[in-house]
Amino acid sequence: MAIVDRRILKSQEAIKHAFINLMSEKNFDEITMQDISDSANVGRRTIYHHYLDKYDLLDKLIEEHIHELRKLCELASDMDFIKSNLLWFEYFESHYSFFSAMLSSKGAPFFRSRFLNFVIEELEKEVNITEGNNTGLSKEVILKFFGTALVGIVESYFKKEILDSPQSIAEQVGILLDRNL
Repeated sequence: MAIVDRRILKSQEAIKHAFINLMSEKNFDEITMQDISDSANVGRRTIYHHYLDKYDLLDKLIEEHIHELRKLCELASDMDFIKSNLLWFEYFESHYSFFSAMLSSKGAPFFRSRFLNFVIEELEKEVNITEGNNTGLSKEVILKFFGTALVGIVESYFKKEILDSPQSIAEQVGILLDRNL
């Protein structure tokens, strides 16, 4: 494993933090590399050293969080939906500014699509159409239904349309998934 210079990590974190803050203030299309540079207090060359452009930066940020959520899913593979949802909502809370920026109206629609694909991919392991509640139903319909519902709940939470605590939401969503999958 290569040793990473702390200055590089510090610069990358400053760039990511600045970008997320800008995403909560402006539409993605309005953000310039100069905006990111000014906000992160780093030179534009430093940003280009790590990222091709703002699209690459966004893509890497999204991948980083999807990767962490995937690790949580692996960790939760033996848990019921309530406990695994609690893990997710704790992660959402600890990275509130990222998810809020990504799922708010000023955030990136690209994230929502990637997040939905990830949720569907994870739910696919849980759907059984050969026995139980969903016997004979279309797996694709079930996955789209629950995937869209989960993403919608998370989105509504970050838009402050659902005012329940993260724990309460996680528990309720877990109960609904347990009942129906």
